[in-house]
Amino acid sequence: MSDTHATTHDAHADHGDHDHAAHGTRGSYIKGFLLSVILTAIPFWAVMTGAFKDPSTAALVVMVFAVAQIVVHMIYFLHMSGKSEGGWTMMALIFTIILVVITLSGSIWVMYHMNTNMMPMQAAADM
Repeated sequence: MSDTHATTHDAHADHGDHDHAAHGTRGSYIKGFLLSVILTAIPFWAVMTGAFKDPSTAALVVMVFAVAQIVVHMIYFLHMSGKSEGGWTMMALIFTIILVVITLSGSIWVMYHMNTNMMPMQAAADM
């Protein structure tokens, strides 16, 4: 009977020995939240006030702030670093980024070529 109890106890003891990533403090969560609010408010203000005359510049600025916000979320809320889970979360992130870049660039390429190779509507009506 004591062997069964010892085995059960050892199984429970091993449960607490996992390598857990460090969780954030209240201060780090507040810092992450404030950075997220700022990184949302600045591009929102810039677009709503018309601070950029060129739409391409506005889109570029919004995308830069979006990437910065993704990084803030990954660091402060998802606790991702090269050290967490033996680096596997970073490898998963890199793989995901590669897939997203391939998907987005392929979609943009297809849409661009469809737009340039489509027959204009007026030419189709004249046939």
